[in-house]
Amino acid sequence: MAKELPLIASDQFHDECAVFGIYGHKEAANLAYLGLYALQHRGQEASGIVSNDGEQFYVEKGQGHVADIFSQQALARLPGAMAIGHNRYSTAGGAGLKNVQPLSVNFAFGNLAVAHNGNLINATMLRSELEAYGAIFQSTSDTEVIIHLIAHSRADTLLDRVIDSLTQVRGAFSVVLMTDQGVIAARDPHGFRPLCLGRFRDAWIVASESCAFDLLDAEYVREIEPGELVVLDHRGVTSYKPFPPTQPAMCVFEYVYFARPDSRIFGGSAVYSIRKAFGRQLAQESAVDADIVIPVPDSGVPAALGYSEGSGVPFESGLIRNHYVGRTFIEPEQSIRHFGVKVKLNAVPEVLAGKRVVVVDDSLVRGTTSRKIVKMLRHAGAKEVHMRISSPPIVSPCFYGIDTPTKKELIASSHTTDEIRKYITADSLAYLSLDGMVKAAPGTPSQYCNACFTERYPISFTRAEELQLGLFEPPG
Repeated sequence: MAKELPLIASDQFHDECAVFGIYGHKEAANLAYLGLYALQHRGQEASGIVSNDGEQFYVEKGQGHVADIFSQQALARLPGAMAIGHNRYSTAGGAGLKNVQPLSVNFAFGNLAVAHNGNLINATMLRSELEAYGAIFQSTSDTEVIIHLIAHSRADTLLDRVIDSLTQVRGAFSVVLMTDQGVIAARDPHGFRPLCLGRFRDAWIVASESCAFDLLDAEYVREIEPGELVVLDHRGVTSYKPFPPTQPAMCVFEYVYFARPDSRIFGGSAVYSIRKAFGRQLAQESAVDADIVIPVPDSGVPAALGYSEGSGVPFESGLIRNHYVGRTFIEPEQSIRHFGVKVKLNAVPEVLAGKRVVVVDDSLVRGTTSRKIVKMLRHAGAKEVHMRISSPPIVSPCFYGIDTPTKKELIASSHTTDEIRKYITADSLAYLSLDGMVKAAPGTPSQYCNACFTERYPISFTRAEELQLGLFEPPG
C-alpha cells in the first residue's frame, strides 16, 4: 500500500486556529458558518459550531473543511440567536474528533462552550493538578483545561469564574465562550493572537480576523485589546480589563504568513500593505541585478510586488499554483522530478528561460522546499536564481499557538546564510533583517513577539516548562 505523501506543508509553519462568535441574530449559526468559511486559512483539520436557542446548546462538528462539514441540514440543526465556532489546526492535543472545538459542557452554572486560538504553556501542569482533585478529561486539548478551571473556581458568578480561570493560564489565548446568557471573548494580556469586534445590524460579532466581517458585510468596529474581556449580551458590549497590564507581544509572524492579506489585525492597516512594505524593505537591503521578480504563490505575492516596486525589477508570475490540492495517496516513480512540489507549484518556462530571477518567499523553514523550487526554476531555463525571504531567519520554535518544527529542524538555527544558500543551490540568498521588519511593520518594535527570529520569549519559562517544551535537556 502506497504511503501518504505530504505536500509542501511539511516545510512550512502550520496555521493555528480560528474563532468566531455572534450574539443577537436569528440566523447565528449560518453567519458563524460564513465567518468560519472566511477564516478557513487558519485551520483546515476540523471545524465546529455550537448554537444556543435560549434553552439548550446544539452542536455540529467534524473533521475536514468548513464547506464539507456544514450542510444545509447540519445548519438547520443549529437554531438560536447566538453561536460560536472554531476552525482547528492542532497545535496541542493532537488530532481526533474528541479534540474538535468548540468544547461544550453542562455544569452547576448551566451550559458552557469554549473555542480557543493559542497555546497554554502551563496546560500540562494545570491538568495534572486538576486531575489530582478529581477532574476527568474527555480530550487531550489544552482548551479543556480552561473549562475545568471554570468548573473548579470558587468565584460567585460565571463571569468571575471565567476571569479566575484565565488569570491562571500562561501563554497565548484568544478565546470565545458561550453561556446561557451570551458570548464572552477575551485576549491574553500579551495579545499574541489577533481578535476583533464587529457589528452586523443589531448583532455583535467577534472573530480572529476582520476578513470574516467582510464576507458578512458586517462593520469592523475595533480590535479587542490585549488583556481585554468583552461580554456580548442583551446589554450590547461590555468591556472589562481584568488582567494585570503587561508589555504587548503580538505575533509578528501573523503579518508574514498567517493572516489573510485582506484582513486588518492588531489595529493596523491591511496585512497586504504590510507584506508589500516588507518586500520594499527587502529590496533596499538586498538588491541584485536581475531581469524579473517572481513570488512563491500565494503568500509570497505581496512581498514580491513590494520587492519589484522597491528594486525597479519587473514582476512576473513564474510559478503557478494549483489551488485544488489536498493530498495524494499515489507515490509515483522517483523519476518524476520534484513531484512533491510540482503537485502544488509549476514553473513557466516562457517566463523564466534565460532570465536572472529573483524569487521571493515569505519564510524559509527547513529549506527542503526552497531547494526543490530553485532546481525547478533552473530546469525551466532560469539563468540565475536569487532567493529572497521577506522575514528574518527562523531560529526558534513557537510555543504560543503556531505548530512549528523543533529547533534542530529549523535550518537557520544551525547553519549560516551562505551554508543555506549552498544547500538550496541558489546563486544568492538574503533575508529581511529584523530591524527592517520592525521598521516596516506598524507601531513600535516593542509591541511584537519575534521569538521565532530571536529566541527571546516574552513569557519566561519555569524549569518544568523548559523540560516539557524541550528547551532544556536534563543532564545524563
